[in-house]
Amino acid sequence: MTQSNSEINRRSFIKTAAGATAASMVAFPHISTGNAHAASEKLNLAFVGVGGKGVSSIMPLADLGHNIIGLCDVDDRRIAAAYNNSRGGDAFRAVIEKAESKGAKWFKDYRVMFEKLGDKIDAVVVSIPDHMHFPVAMSAVNLGINVYCEKPLTHTVEEARMLAKGARKNGVVTQMGNQGHSNEGVRLAKEWIAAGVIGQVREVYSWTNRPIWPQGLRKPSHQESIPVIPKGLDWDLWLGVAPKRAYDPAYLPFSWRNWWDYGCGAVGDMACHVMDAAYFSLDLGLPESVSALATNVNDQSAPNASAITYKFPKRGKFAPVTYHWLDGGLLPPAPEGLTHADMLSRDKSGSLFIGDEGYMMTDTYTKSVRILPEERFAEIKKNPPAKTIPRVKGSHQGDWCRAIKEGGQACSNWDYAAGLTEVGVLGNVAIRSKAAIEYDAKKMKVTNIPEANKFLKKEYPKGWILS
Repeated sequence: MTQSNSEINRRSFIKTAAGATAASMVAFPHISTGNAHAASEKLNLAFVGVGGKGVSSIMPLADLGHNIIGLCDVDDRRIAAAYNNSRGGDAFRAVIEKAESKGAKWFKDYRVMFEKLGDKIDAVVVSIPDHMHFPVAMSAVNLGINVYCEKPLTHTVEEARMLAKGARKNGVVTQMGNQGHSNEGVRLAKEWIAAGVIGQVREVYSWTNRPIWPQGLRKPSHQESIPVIPKGLDWDLWLGVAPKRAYDPAYLPFSWRNWWDYGCGAVGDMACHVMDAAYFSLDLGLPESVSALATNVNDQSAPNASAITYKFPKRGKFAPVTYHWLDGGLLPPAPEGLTHADMLSRDKSGSLFIGDEGYMMTDTYTKSVRILPEERFAEIKKNPPAKTIPRVKGSHQGDWCRAIKEGGQACSNWDYAAGLTEVGVLGNVAIRSKAAIEYDAKKMKVTNIPEANKFLKKEYPKGWILS
C-alpha cells in the first residue's frame, strides 16, 4: 500500500491532536479545546453497512458535506431496498451516486476496504449486526481510524472493555450510536437529579415493547425446500466470526437480533437508548448483582419477554439503586396520577425514576423529561436548576465529526459507552445463566456461578481482526 506524504501528515495530525486532549476530556467529553483540524476541511469517511441502519448514519453525515470514499456491504439486496424506499430512497440514492461520481469505492469485505483505502480513511461508521461490531471496530482502532459504531457497542462484555482500552491507547475519536445521548433531555435529567429535584433515587424502571421480531425460537423455520442463498448476499462474510451454519432467511435482514450468535435480543436493541438517562444522571457504573425472569430461555435465541433486576451499590452521594428492566410489553406499576397509557411514548419505551420526593419520567431517547406530581413540575419550570452541562449542537454523528476535527471526544465516546453496553449485556448473562449472578466488576467475573463467565467473552477465528 503506497501512502503519499500529504495523506500521512493529514492522518497523523488528526490522530495526534485528538489523542493529546483525550485524557483531559473524560470528565466533560462535550467540551472541545484547541483547533486540531481546520473547520472547513472535510473528513474522508467510510461505511461498513450501507443499507438498512447504515442509511440513517450516512444521510446526516452527507448533509455535513464530508467526503464518502468507501462503501462496504455484504448484501446487495439491502442497498436496492434502501434505494427503493418510498421514504427518502431517492435522496439516499442521490447521495451514493454523488459519492461514486467522486470516486467512492464499493467493497463486500471490510478487510479489503481497509487494505485498499486505510491510509485515506479518517473515520469509519459501523452499522452492522452486533456480532461483527467488535472485529470491524477493533480493526479500525488498530489502524488508527476514528470510529462511530452503532449500539450496542459490542456483543459481549469483554469486547466492550477491549474497544474502550484500544481507543484510549491509539488516541482515536469514538462515538456509539445511542443518538439520544446528544439530546438536551439527558442533560436536563442529570442536572435535575443533581439538584435534588426528586430527592434521592433508589429505584428505576425502564421498559420497551421490543422484541418486535420473533424470539424464543430453538431453530429457524422455513417452508418445504432448503433455503438457497440469495443472489447478491455473501453469506460467509455476513456470518463473519459467528459459528458456521447454513443460510436461512430467519436470520436476516432483520431478525438476527433474536439469535444469540448474532444479536443481543431486546435488551441489546434498546437498553443503550432507554437506560441512558439513568446511567448518566445517577452515575450508575456497573452492578454488583443481576437476576432475570424470562420466558422460553434456550441456548439459541433470546426470550419473548424478560424482567431483569440490577443491583447497583452506593456511589458517592448516591444511594444504592435497584434497577428494573422490562421488555416484551411488560410494564411497571403506574405511579399515582398516571395510567399505563400515559407512560407509553410514541416509541413504546421509557424510564421511571422513583425518588424520595417525587418521580421523573423520560421517553425512549430522552427527548422529554417529566416530573411528577404535576404541581412539583410546575414549580420547577418556573425556576429550573442551572444548566451546567454543555449541550451538543447538531446531530449525534455531527458531534463525532466535530470532536475529530477540533480535538477531544464525542459525547457518547467509548469510555462512556462501554460501561452502558456492559450493563445491558450483563442482563443477557443473567438470562442465559438462568440464575441470579453476583458480579465483580473490577475483575470482570461472575463470582457465584463460574460457568456463567463463558457468556462474558467469546473466541474468534483468525483473520478477522486487523492489526
